[in-house]
Amino acid sequence: MAIHLCTAMSIMLFIERVYMAIVITCAKCFEKKRYMKHKSDAMKEDLEQNRNYPMVLVQIPMYNEKEVYKLSIGAVCGLSWPADRLIVQVLDDSTTRFIRRLVVNECEKWKGKGVNVKYETRNNRNGYKAGALHEGLNKNYVKDCEFVAIFDADFQPDADFLLRTIPYLLENPELGLVQAKWKFVNADECMMTRLQEMSLDYHFSVEQEVGSSTCSFFGFNGSAGVWRIQALNDAGGWKDRTTMEDMDLAIRANLKGWKFLYVGDLEVQNELPSTFKAYRIQQKRWSCGPANLFSKMFKEILRSEHASLYKKFQVIYVFFVRKIIAHWVTLFFYCLVIPVIVVHPEIHLVKPLALYLPATVTILNAACRWRSIHLILPWILFNNAMCLHRANAVLIGLLGGSGVNEWVVTEKLGYALNRLRIPRTQEWQFMIDRIHLPEFLMGLNLMHTAVHDLMYGNQHFYAFLFMQGAAFITVGVSNVGIFIPN
Repeated sequence: MAIHLCTAMSIMLFIERVYMAIVITCAKCFEKKRYMKHKSDAMKEDLEQNRNYPMVLVQIPMYNEKEVYKLSIGAVCGLSWPADRLIVQVLDDSTTRFIRRLVVNECEKWKGKGVNVKYETRNNRNGYKAGALHEGLNKNYVKDCEFVAIFDADFQPDADFLLRTIPYLLENPELGLVQAKWKFVNADECMMTRLQEMSLDYHFSVEQEVGSSTCSFFGFNGSAGVWRIQALNDAGGWKDRTTMEDMDLAIRANLKGWKFLYVGDLEVQNELPSTFKAYRIQQKRWSCGPANLFSKMFKEILRSEHASLYKKFQVIYVFFVRKIIAHWVTLFFYCLVIPVIVVHPEIHLVKPLALYLPATVTILNAACRWRSIHLILPWILFNNAMCLHRANAVLIGLLGGSGVNEWVVTEKLGYALNRLRIPRTQEWQFMIDRIHLPEFLMGLNLMHTAVHDLMYGNQHFYAFLFMQGAAFITVGVSNVGIFIPN
């Protein structure tokens, strides 16, 4: 049963990956990326000559962001846009008075420089980020704004960000969202951040680019994007029913007929989690949230009156394959199928389907980032070792289990400010921060299977199983990333 499920899921993933590989290759070879077709430069010149700038709101939601609050506030306040046509809204849900005072002082500093900064705080965290963004849009001074840009607390947009995004929205009134690419300032900090960069680069350089180039559905990444406020309101505004409020909004806006544009040559700097604890928290939210949203929106998508049957199928397929199947196929293939056929060689296995397809999918995912191509083996081993954590989060999301709507903010170390003054234990030193029993036991099981294959079997998987078992054990004892002593 596991083999048949793995084969079916692998075929679905393989079809999508090959399709995206063909599209992105054609887009690059023939320079057919969608944002290149727009006349944004002409619109930008018109703005600068006629000074006909629209009113823009920039929201910066934050929660106890002591290490990075200066980065985002400073970068946003430095945006090249007329001061009388820009409102910077700092949405501070911090629970510590000291941090709130720091943020207030930073806002007052930029107010003194002529920037229209609004500091907003709440007595509760109802709705978490979605709740803060929703309340921010309801302020009286926002009524005249046409567009809203959103940046998380560790994001640092370049000064010309609005000049390179707003013209697209002015040129095409059917455009509801312009999404920029994320660039990671600490990608070279440790092995774990390099491997994260490989995964996320595939998402931005392939998945988002293909979705935009083919005018298909792709999601809002929650930061470094500009929304047309009319589109946001038409979609029903922010909802806090899951921890993936950004994807929730994007799906509803897309089903309403609004178009999205991804600008791949516009990068916004931000920070990757460099501690394993922070990374696990982030991955749980990124895996659990979409699955929970899928369970809540499936009927809503099918009943949508404004979307065609093809668009409904496309949204559900992308949703289901990327956010649910992708995590489970790894678990079935590497943790069930291979160990079982090693111990029970009498089980018939169609290798081209059950082995080569998942392997091809994995290689297509990793081959996008050429500067890290030599890390493809560690990337495969590490992502396989995370499959238990992600698959469990998907299951919690689908079934609405305990902690499904728990929002834990990813810890940020303020790499750009603090790399010289935070004491850090080098990643190669053996530090056991916490034992994760499922991964540790899976590692022991794969080691046992490898020994069995080496001594009695004829499948010749033992080399891979030894490495994968070691990766599971390494993840199981949290000896990954950077260790920050208390």
